[in-house]
Amino acid sequence: MLLKKKLSILPGVFLAFVLYTFSQGLNNIIGIELLGYEKSPISTAMIAILMGIILGNIFSIRKGFLIGLDFTQKYILKLGIIFLGIQLKPFEFLKFGTIAIPLIIVCIISVLIVIKMLIKKLKISTRMAYLISIGSTVCGTTAIMATAPIIKANKGEVAYAIANITVFGIISMLIYPYFANFYFNGEPLFVGLFLGTAIHETSQVAAAGLIYDQQFNSPETLNIATVTKLIRNTFLVIMIPLFAFLYNRGKSKVKEYSLLNIFPYFVLGFIALIIFRNIGDQIFLTENTQNIWQGVISNIKESAKVFLSMAMAAVGLSTNLKDIKSMGYKPFVVGFIAMMTVGLVSIIVMQSYIRLFLS
Repeated sequence: MLLKKKLSILPGVFLAFVLYTFSQGLNNIIGIELLGYEKSPISTAMIAILMGIILGNIFSIRKGFLIGLDFTQKYILKLGIIFLGIQLKPFEFLKFGTIAIPLIIVCIISVLIVIKMLIKKLKISTRMAYLISIGSTVCGTTAIMATAPIIKANKGEVAYAIANITVFGIISMLIYPYFANFYFNGEPLFVGLFLGTAIHETSQVAAAGLIYDQQFNSPETLNIATVTKLIRNTFLVIMIPLFAFLYNRGKSKVKEYSLLNIFPYFVLGFIALIIFRNIGDQIFLTENTQNIWQGVISNIKESAKVFLSMAMAAVGLSTNLKDIKSMGYKPFVVGFIAMMTVGLVSIIVMQSYIRLFLS
């Protein structure tokens, strides 16, 4: 039975890998063969998600593939993010984290205030508003799924909130890398902080950072965006108990929840890879061992990009535009305003950072 369950994920995982391979080949044809660059300036991750959305909405994806696509979005994505830790040094994680935390807190508070004001005007349910706000400010779908049982949200509200986050997250993922490069003049620190705070899902932030890296040759931006988003993810531990209290205050029974169940453990894997990288740098000092070690680092880096691109392909294939269209407009107005709020607040706070760092 266990073997059968494991084998059931293979078709979907293989489909995601095939679409990644096709996207990489198309990228090479356009960037290298047609445009004449030595390395394609186009992002494979961006092609993968766009191709996934197109194919997923033209053709009906068989149920046999859905299990593996879901596995790719959840677990192969996290493995890709963990592998990104091989690019960082411990002091860089602490440095970026110290800068990112105040920005994250301001963004969260701002979105919560704005959505609280919108609930009465647009007359949407408090549960829906909570789901959209925590999805926008913390970590997208994961935050929504973890919060839903605490506030007794129904399946329709959960599906709508996830669709909301998916739509605006994908839009910002595709647009923000180019906007941020223009607005922040290609400064890796500010671009990375912006991508890490203004985009909803962990997968979307990782993909946006990867798009930026592949378009503008800036692995540092990818590192900063990833660190910022992983720190945002840990705010689940604070936000879900807060939402549980706010929603259930005055009520006789509060649904139990476990902090152990909501903590994003792949953050610890990311940190472990940082430590692993730096231990290796200290151990493999001779010329021969250093060459082998650099090869290991290079392979892990490339694997991270492959896994992230596969996850983007799976996200695209799983995005049903017809279902999203049928859900109505009011909560999408809230989602759009939440996206704009977190983006604008991020920019405003970043302007203070720019004055501080460049003065």
